[in-house]
Amino acid sequence: MTNRERERLTLDFGKPDRGAVEETFYPWVLACQRFKKEGMPAEIADGAKDITNDIVGKGENDNPEKYLPVSWGEGVMAYEDYLGFDPVRRVHFVLPFRRFEEVIIEETPEHVIKQDIFGRQNIRRIDSEIEIEYKPIISGWDDWNKMKEHAEAELEKHFTDEKIKAAYAPLEEAHQRGDYSIRLNLEGFFWIPRELLGIEKHMFAFYDEPELLHDICEYVLSVYTRYLPKVLDACHPDLVYMMEDLSGKDGPMISGDMFDEFVGAYYQRLFPVIREHGVGNIFVDTDGDFMMMIPNFLKAGVDGFLPMDVNAGMDIVKVRERFPELKIIGGYNKLMIAEGKEAIDKEFDRILPIVRQGGYIVGADHQVPPSASLENYRYYISRLHEVMKQCGADIL
Repeated sequence: MTNRERERLTLDFGKPDRGAVEETFYPWVLACQRFKKEGMPAEIADGAKDITNDIVGKGENDNPEKYLPVSWGEGVMAYEDYLGFDPVRRVHFVLPFRRFEEVIIEETPEHVIKQDIFGRQNIRRIDSEIEIEYKPIISGWDDWNKMKEHAEAELEKHFTDEKIKAAYAPLEEAHQRGDYSIRLNLEGFFWIPRELLGIEKHMFAFYDEPELLHDICEYVLSVYTRYLPKVLDACHPDLVYMMEDLSGKDGPMISGDMFDEFVGAYYQRLFPVIREHGVGNIFVDTDGDFMMMIPNFLKAGVDGFLPMDVNAGMDIVKVRERFPELKIIGGYNKLMIAEGKEAIDKEFDRILPIVRQGGYIVGADHQVPPSASLENYRYYISRLHEVMKQCGADIL
Protein backbone atom coordinates (compact mmCIF):
# COMPACT_ATOMS: atom_id res chain seq x y z
CA MET A 1 0.00 0.00 0.00
CA THR A 2 1.39 3.41 -0.93
CA ASN A 3 1.63 6.35 1.46
CA ARG A 4 -0.97 8.18 -0.58
CA GLU A 5 -3.43 5.28 -0.47
CA ARG A 6 -2.84 4.84 3.25
CA GLU A 7 -3.67 8.47 4.01
CA ARG A 8 -6.83 8.34 1.92
CA LEU A 9 -8.11 5.16 3.56
CA THR A 10 -7.28 6.49 7.03
CA LEU A 11 -9.26 9.68 6.51
CA ASP A 12 -12.11 8.07 4.60
CA PHE A 13 -13.02 5.60 7.38
CA GLY A 14 -11.40 2.70 5.56
CA LYS A 15 -9.18 -0.14 6.73
CA PRO A 16 -5.60 0.47 5.60
CA ASP A 17 -2.75 -1.92 6.41
CA ARG A 18 -2.10 0.59 9.19
CA GLY A 19 -3.19 4.16 9.75
CA ALA A 20 -1.18 7.03 8.29
CA VAL A 21 1.63 8.20 10.59
CA GLU A 22 1.85 11.94 10.00
CA GLU A 23 2.37 15.21 11.84
CA THR A 24 -0.24 17.94 11.85
CA PHE A 25 1.95 20.91 10.88
CA TYR A 26 5.48 21.60 9.77
CA PRO A 27 7.83 21.93 12.77
CA TRP A 28 8.45 24.85 15.07
CA VAL A 29 11.87 26.34 14.33
CA LEU A 30 12.69 26.61 18.05
CA ALA A 31 11.93 22.91 18.51
CA CYS A 32 14.25 22.07 15.61
CA GLN A 33 17.02 24.10 17.24
CA ARG A 34 16.62 22.09 20.43
CA PHE A 35 16.56 18.81 18.53
CA LYS A 36 19.80 19.77 16.77
CA LYS A 37 21.49 20.26 20.14
CA GLU A 38 20.22 16.83 21.15
CA GLY A 39 21.58 14.96 18.15
CA MET A 40 19.47 15.67 15.09
CA PRO A 41 21.76 16.30 12.09
CA ALA A 42 22.13 20.00 11.35
CA GLU A 43 21.12 19.63 7.71
CA ILE A 44 17.83 18.03 8.81
CA ALA A 45 17.04 20.49 11.62
CA ASP A 46 18.04 23.56 9.62
CA GLY A 47 16.29 22.39 6.48
CA ALA A 48 12.85 22.25 8.10
CA LYS A 49 12.15 25.93 7.63
CA ASP A 50 9.07 28.04 8.01
CA ILE A 51 7.25 28.81 4.77
CA THR A 52 8.42 32.45 4.74
CA ASN A 53 12.13 31.75 5.26
CA ASP A 54 12.94 31.65 1.55
CA ILE A 55 11.21 34.98 0.94
CA VAL A 56 12.03 37.28 3.85
CA GLY A 57 14.55 39.93 3.02
CA LYS A 58 15.22 38.81 -0.55
CA GLY A 59 13.36 41.54 -2.35
CA GLU A 60 13.49 39.50 -5.56
CA ASN A 61 10.48 40.17 -7.74
CA ASP A 62 10.95 36.96 -9.70
CA ASN A 63 11.42 34.68 -6.71
CA PRO A 64 9.20 31.68 -7.61
CA GLU A 65 8.58 30.99 -3.93
CA LYS A 66 6.97 34.38 -3.42
CA TYR A 67 3.42 33.24 -4.19
CA LEU A 68 3.86 29.59 -5.21
CA PRO A 69 5.82 28.12 -2.26
CA VAL A 70 6.79 24.56 -3.04
CA SER A 71 10.53 23.94 -2.61
CA TRP A 72 10.45 24.86 1.10
CA GLY A 73 8.42 21.67 1.64
CA GLU A 74 11.39 19.50 0.68
CA GLY A 75 13.16 20.26 3.95
CA VAL A 76 10.02 19.65 6.00
CA MET A 77 9.47 16.28 4.34
CA ALA A 78 13.13 15.31 4.87
CA TYR A 79 12.76 16.20 8.56
CA GLU A 80 9.64 14.08 8.91
CA ASP A 81 11.19 11.19 6.98
CA TYR A 82 14.20 11.28 9.29
CA LEU A 83 11.91 10.98 12.32
CA GLY A 84 9.90 8.12 10.82
CA PHE A 85 6.72 9.81 9.63
CA ASP A 86 4.99 8.94 6.38
CA PRO A 87 5.98 11.48 3.73
CA VAL A 88 3.64 14.46 3.26
CA ARG A 89 4.55 17.13 0.74
CA ARG A 90 3.24 20.45 2.00
CA VAL A 91 2.62 23.19 -0.54
CA HIS A 92 0.95 26.58 -0.42
CA PHE A 93 -0.80 28.90 -2.82
CA VAL A 94 -0.37 32.49 -1.65
CA LEU A 95 -2.75 35.27 -2.65
CA PRO A 96 -1.23 38.05 -4.78
CA PHE A 97 -1.45 40.70 -2.06
CA ARG A 98 0.11 38.67 0.75
CA ARG A 99 3.84 39.12 0.08
CA PHE A 100 5.90 42.31 0.34
CA GLU A 101 9.54 43.16 0.72
CA GLU A 102 10.69 43.83 4.26
CA VAL A 103 11.82 47.46 4.41
CA ILE A 104 12.61 50.09 7.05
CA ILE A 105 9.98 52.82 6.89
CA GLU A 106 11.43 55.05 9.61
CA GLU A 107 14.38 54.87 11.95
CA THR A 108 15.00 57.29 14.81
CA PRO A 109 17.12 57.16 17.99
CA GLU A 110 13.98 55.99 19.81
CA HIS A 111 12.35 53.49 17.45
CA VAL A 112 12.29 51.61 14.15
CA ILE A 113 9.19 51.24 11.97
CA LYS A 114 9.45 48.31 9.54
CA GLN A 115 7.16 46.90 6.89
CA ASP A 116 6.95 43.13 7.28
CA ILE A 117 6.51 40.44 4.67
CA PHE A 118 2.72 40.77 4.82
CA GLY A 119 2.68 44.52 4.26
CA ARG A 120 1.81 45.67 7.77
CA GLN A 121 3.96 48.23 9.57
CA ASN A 122 5.35 47.34 13.00
CA ILE A 123 7.16 49.59 15.46
CA ARG A 124 9.94 48.57 17.83
CA ARG A 125 11.62 50.66 20.50
CA ILE A 126 15.41 50.66 20.21
CA ASP A 127 15.76 49.23 23.73
CA SER A 128 13.28 46.39 23.09
CA GLU A 129 12.98 43.27 20.96
CA ILE A 130 9.19 43.46 20.90
CA GLU A 131 7.45 44.64 17.74
CA ILE A 132 3.99 46.22 18.03
CA GLU A 133 1.58 46.78 15.16
CA TYR A 134 1.84 50.37 14.03
CA LYS A 135 -0.29 50.45 10.89
CA PRO A 136 -2.51 47.73 9.38
CA ILE A 137 -2.16 46.60 5.79
CA ILE A 138 -5.36 48.40 4.80
CA SER A 139 -7.51 50.93 6.65
CA GLY A 140 -10.53 51.13 4.37
CA TRP A 141 -11.83 51.22 0.80
CA ASP A 142 -9.10 53.44 -0.67
CA ASP A 143 -6.34 51.13 0.57
CA TRP A 144 -8.26 48.04 -0.51
CA ASN A 145 -8.88 49.33 -4.04
CA LYS A 146 -5.17 50.11 -4.40
CA MET A 147 -4.38 46.64 -3.06
CA LYS A 148 -6.56 45.03 -5.71
CA GLU A 149 -4.75 46.98 -8.42
CA HIS A 150 -1.45 45.77 -7.00
CA ALA A 151 -2.80 42.21 -6.86
CA GLU A 152 -3.89 42.21 -10.49
CA ALA A 153 -0.42 43.34 -11.56
CA GLU A 154 1.13 40.57 -9.45
CA LEU A 155 -1.23 37.99 -10.95
CA GLU A 156 -0.20 38.97 -14.46
CA LYS A 157 3.49 38.77 -13.60
CA HIS A 158 3.78 35.83 -11.21
CA PHE A 159 0.77 33.57 -11.86
CA THR A 160 1.23 32.64 -15.50
CA ASP A 161 0.36 29.14 -16.64
CA GLU A 162 4.05 28.46 -17.19
CA LYS A 163 5.06 29.53 -13.69
CA ILE A 164 2.27 27.58 -12.00
CA LYS A 165 3.21 24.45 -13.93
CA ALA A 166 6.91 24.94 -13.21
CA ALA A 167 6.22 25.25 -9.48
CA TYR A 168 3.80 22.38 -8.88
CA ALA A 169 4.05 19.89 -11.76
CA PRO A 170 7.48 18.47 -10.74
CA LEU A 171 5.78 16.94 -7.69
CA GLU A 172 3.36 14.90 -9.76
CA GLU A 173 5.46 11.89 -10.82
CA ALA A 174 6.38 10.80 -7.29
CA HIS A 175 2.91 11.73 -6.11
CA GLN A 176 1.26 9.47 -8.70
CA ARG A 177 3.57 6.64 -7.60
CA GLY A 178 2.16 7.16 -4.13
CA ASP A 179 5.49 8.12 -2.58
CA TYR A 180 3.83 10.95 -0.68
CA SER A 181 0.52 12.69 -0.26
CA ILE A 182 0.20 16.38 -1.11
CA ARG A 183 -1.43 18.83 1.30
CA LEU A 184 -2.30 22.28 -0.08
CA ASN A 185 -2.76 25.18 2.32
CA LEU A 186 -4.94 28.24 1.55
CA GLU A 187 -5.86 31.34 3.52
CA GLY A 188 -9.57 31.53 4.29
CA PHE A 189 -12.37 34.06 4.23
CA PHE A 190 -12.17 34.97 7.91
CA TRP A 191 -8.37 34.88 8.00
CA ILE A 192 -7.73 37.27 5.11
CA PRO A 193 -9.88 40.26 6.23
CA ARG A 194 -8.46 39.93 9.74
CA GLU A 195 -4.90 39.95 8.39
CA LEU A 196 -5.60 42.98 6.20
CA LEU A 197 -7.53 45.09 8.71
CA GLY A 198 -6.14 43.94 12.04
CA ILE A 199 -8.14 42.10 14.68
CA GLU A 200 -10.11 44.98 16.24
CA LYS A 201 -10.93 46.74 12.97
CA HIS A 202 -12.01 43.41 11.48
CA MET A 203 -14.44 42.75 14.32
CA PHE A 204 -16.04 46.18 13.97
CA ALA A 205 -16.24 45.79 10.19
CA PHE A 206 -18.87 43.05 10.49
CA TYR A 207 -21.20 45.80 11.71
CA ASP A 208 -19.71 49.00 10.30
CA GLU A 209 -18.37 47.96 6.90
CA PRO A 210 -19.92 44.65 5.82
CA GLU A 211 -19.70 45.69 2.16
CA LEU A 212 -15.92 45.97 2.49
CA LEU A 213 -15.68 42.48 3.98
CA HIS A 214 -17.80 41.06 1.19
CA ASP A 215 -15.70 42.82 -1.44
CA ILE A 216 -12.52 41.35 0.05
CA CYS A 217 -14.07 37.87 0.10
CA GLU A 218 -15.41 38.22 -3.44
CA TYR A 219 -11.98 39.17 -4.68
CA VAL A 220 -10.29 36.30 -2.83
CA LEU A 221 -12.88 33.94 -4.30
CA SER A 222 -12.25 35.28 -7.79
CA VAL A 223 -8.50 34.67 -7.48
CA TYR A 224 -9.06 31.15 -6.20
CA THR A 225 -11.57 30.23 -8.89
CA ARG A 226 -9.37 31.69 -11.63
CA TYR A 227 -6.04 30.17 -10.61
CA LEU A 228 -6.57 27.23 -8.23
CA PRO A 229 -7.82 24.86 -10.96
CA LYS A 230 -4.42 25.22 -12.66
CA VAL A 231 -2.64 24.39 -9.40
CA LEU A 232 -4.93 21.45 -8.64
CA ASP A 233 -4.47 20.01 -12.13
CA ALA A 234 -0.70 20.40 -11.89
CA CYS A 235 -0.18 18.45 -8.65
CA HIS A 236 -3.56 16.91 -7.64
CA PRO A 237 -3.41 17.49 -3.86
CA ASP A 238 -5.10 14.88 -1.70
CA LEU A 239 -6.15 17.38 0.94
CA VAL A 240 -6.78 21.12 0.90
CA TYR A 241 -7.06 23.01 4.15
CA MET A 242 -8.17 26.56 4.84
CA MET A 243 -6.50 28.64 7.54
CA GLU A 244 -9.15 30.51 9.53
CA ASP A 245 -8.35 30.69 13.28
CA LEU A 246 -11.78 32.15 14.02
CA SER A 247 -12.05 30.84 17.58
CA GLY A 248 -10.34 31.43 20.89
CA LYS A 249 -10.28 29.56 24.16
CA ASP A 250 -13.69 30.97 25.08
CA GLY A 251 -15.35 30.14 21.77
CA PRO A 252 -15.87 31.52 18.24
CA MET A 253 -15.22 35.19 17.52
CA ILE A 254 -18.35 35.49 15.37
CA SER A 255 -21.88 34.11 15.48
CA GLY A 256 -23.19 31.28 13.36
CA ASP A 257 -25.20 33.71 11.24
CA MET A 258 -22.13 35.82 10.58
CA PHE A 259 -20.14 32.74 9.69
CA ASP A 260 -22.81 31.66 7.21
CA GLU A 261 -22.81 35.06 5.52
CA PHE A 262 -19.14 36.00 5.53
CA VAL A 263 -17.39 32.61 5.42
CA GLY A 264 -19.70 29.68 4.73
CA ALA A 265 -21.33 31.29 1.69
CA TYR A 266 -17.91 31.59 0.05
CA TYR A 267 -16.99 28.00 0.93
CA GLN A 268 -20.15 26.86 -0.81
CA ARG A 269 -19.01 28.59 -3.99
CA LEU A 270 -15.34 27.57 -3.77
CA PHE A 271 -15.47 23.97 -2.59
CA PRO A 272 -17.30 22.58 -5.65
CA VAL A 273 -14.51 24.00 -7.82
CA ILE A 274 -11.90 22.28 -5.65
CA ARG A 275 -13.75 18.96 -5.69
CA GLU A 276 -14.25 19.10 -9.45
CA HIS A 277 -10.47 18.89 -9.75
CA GLY A 278 -10.14 15.71 -7.73
CA VAL A 279 -9.52 16.84 -4.14
CA GLY A 280 -10.93 14.23 -1.78
CA ASN A 281 -10.81 16.07 1.54
CA ILE A 282 -11.28 19.71 2.50
CA PHE A 283 -10.27 20.65 6.04
CA VAL A 284 -10.29 23.84 8.09
CA ASP A 285 -7.48 24.93 10.40
CA THR A 286 -8.89 26.84 13.34
CA ASP A 287 -7.53 27.00 16.86
CA GLY A 288 -9.66 27.51 19.94
CA ASP A 289 -13.03 26.10 20.96
CA PHE A 290 -15.26 26.00 17.87
CA MET A 291 -17.60 23.17 18.92
CA MET A 292 -20.73 25.29 18.52
CA MET A 293 -19.69 26.25 14.99
CA ILE A 294 -19.15 22.72 13.64
CA PRO A 295 -22.71 22.43 12.21
CA ASN A 296 -22.15 25.65 10.25
CA PHE A 297 -18.86 24.35 8.86
CA LEU A 298 -20.45 21.06 7.87
CA LYS A 299 -23.34 22.84 6.16
CA ALA A 300 -20.76 24.81 4.16
CA GLY A 301 -19.12 21.59 2.94
CA VAL A 302 -16.14 21.07 5.26
CA ASP A 303 -15.00 17.43 5.71
CA GLY A 304 -12.83 17.81 8.78
CA PHE A 305 -10.62 19.90 11.04
CA LEU A 306 -7.09 20.31 12.30
CA PRO A 307 -5.41 20.77 14.75
CA MET A 308 -8.21 20.35 17.39
CA ASP A 309 -6.72 22.29 20.29
CA VAL A 310 -7.03 20.19 23.45
CA ASN A 311 -6.08 23.00 25.80
CA ALA A 312 -8.88 25.16 24.39
CA GLY A 313 -11.41 22.45 25.22
CA MET A 314 -11.61 20.53 21.92
CA ASP A 315 -11.87 16.97 23.22
CA ILE A 316 -12.05 14.82 20.08
CA VAL A 317 -13.78 12.02 21.98
CA LYS A 318 -16.71 14.35 22.72
CA VAL A 319 -16.54 15.89 19.24
CA ARG A 320 -16.82 12.48 17.57
CA GLU A 321 -19.75 11.51 19.82
CA ARG A 322 -21.71 14.48 18.46
CA PHE A 323 -20.41 14.33 14.89
CA PRO A 324 -19.62 10.70 14.06
CA GLU A 325 -18.79 11.34 10.38
CA LEU A 326 -16.39 14.22 11.08
CA LYS A 327 -12.80 13.69 9.96
CA ILE A 328 -9.98 14.80 12.25
CA ILE A 329 -6.24 15.47 12.08
CA GLY A 330 -4.42 16.38 15.29
CA GLY A 331 -6.15 16.29 18.66
CA TYR A 332 -3.21 14.86 20.63
CA ASN A 333 -2.22 17.18 23.49
CA LYS A 334 1.22 18.41 22.38
CA LEU A 335 2.15 19.39 25.96
CA MET A 336 2.13 15.73 27.01
CA ILE A 337 5.13 14.98 24.80
CA ALA A 338 7.32 17.06 27.10
CA GLU A 339 6.01 15.21 30.17
CA GLY A 340 7.62 11.88 29.39
CA LYS A 341 6.63 8.32 28.53
CA GLU A 342 3.86 7.83 31.07
CA ALA A 343 2.06 11.01 30.01
CA ILE A 344 2.54 10.17 26.34
CA ASP A 345 1.02 6.72 26.81
CA LYS A 346 -1.91 8.09 28.82
CA GLU A 347 -2.76 10.57 26.08
CA PHE A 348 -2.72 7.81 23.46
CA ASP A 349 -5.07 5.78 25.68
CA ARG A 350 -7.48 8.74 25.72
CA ILE A 351 -7.75 9.03 21.96
CA LEU A 352 -7.47 5.34 21.04
CA PRO A 353 -11.26 4.89 20.65
CA ILE A 354 -11.26 7.51 17.89
CA VAL A 355 -8.32 5.81 16.16
CA ARG A 356 -10.31 2.57 16.12
CA GLN A 357 -13.31 4.34 14.58
CA GLY A 358 -11.24 5.55 11.60
CA GLY A 359 -11.42 8.91 9.88
CA TYR A 360 -8.64 10.15 12.13
CA ILE A 361 -4.94 10.87 11.64
CA VAL A 362 -3.34 11.30 15.05
CA GLY A 363 -1.11 14.35 15.34
CA ALA A 364 -0.12 17.04 17.80
CA ASP A 365 -2.80 19.67 18.43
CA HIS A 366 -0.41 22.26 17.00
CA GLN A 367 3.33 22.40 16.40
CA VAL A 368 5.35 20.32 18.86
CA PRO A 369 6.85 22.88 21.29
CA PRO A 370 10.54 23.29 22.16
CA SER A 371 9.71 22.11 25.68
CA ALA A 372 9.68 18.56 24.25
CA SER A 373 12.98 16.73 24.10
CA LEU A 374 14.05 14.80 21.01
CA GLU A 375 14.07 11.62 23.11
CA ASN A 376 10.46 12.11 24.18
CA TYR A 377 9.42 13.05 20.65
CA ARG A 378 10.99 9.88 19.30
CA TYR A 379 9.12 7.87 21.91
CA TYR A 380 5.87 9.59 20.90
CA ILE A 381 6.50 8.67 17.25
CA SER A 382 7.29 5.03 18.11
CA ARG A 383 4.04 4.76 20.06
CA LEU A 384 2.19 6.50 17.22
CA HIS A 385 3.27 3.72 14.84
CA GLU A 386 1.91 1.14 17.27
CA VAL A 387 -1.38 2.93 17.87
CA MET A 388 -2.10 3.51 14.18
CA LYS A 389 -2.07 -0.25 13.61
CA GLN A 390 -5.51 -0.15 15.21
CA CYS A 391 -6.87 2.35 12.71
CA GLY A 392 -10.38 1.37 11.67
CA ALA A 393 -10.45 -1.67 13.96
CA ASP A 394 -14.06 -0.97 14.96
CA ILE A 395 -15.32 -0.57 11.40
CA LEU A 396 -17.58 -3.42 10.34
